[in-house]
Amino acid sequence: MRPLFHPATEDIQPAAILHALSDSSRAAIFAKIMQAGCVEACSAVSAVGDRVIPKSSLSNHFKVLREAGLIRSERHGVEVRNHSRWADVEARFPGLLPAIINAYASDGGVASHVPRTSPAG
Repeated sequence: MRPLFHPATEDIQPAAILHALSDSSRAAIFAKIMQAGCVEACSAVSAVGDRVIPKSSLSNHFKVLREAGLIRSERHGVEVRNHSRWADVEARFPGLLPAIINAYASDGGVASHVPRTSPAG
């Protein structure tokens, strides 16, 4: 099985973060992972609003989030556990994630349920 790519903290780029979070579905997925701390089942984040994201699209969303440096995915048997890398991104670009998340929240879009402050832990 191919290893999953995760950029080192110093290799995380703002353009990749902006691209990853420009999609409201990915922003909502990231928000759910952030709030949960760790998501073990893809189905836990597959519902966005009143629609369910197909598994093939969900896999691509996770890949974009992972390669942007927003999440860390770890294989455990047949499961993939996804963790937020909020602290890594915040260390590299202080205030970037809160600014993006506050923009979604003030817009009242799909990701308006994203917390306005950094997650606990």
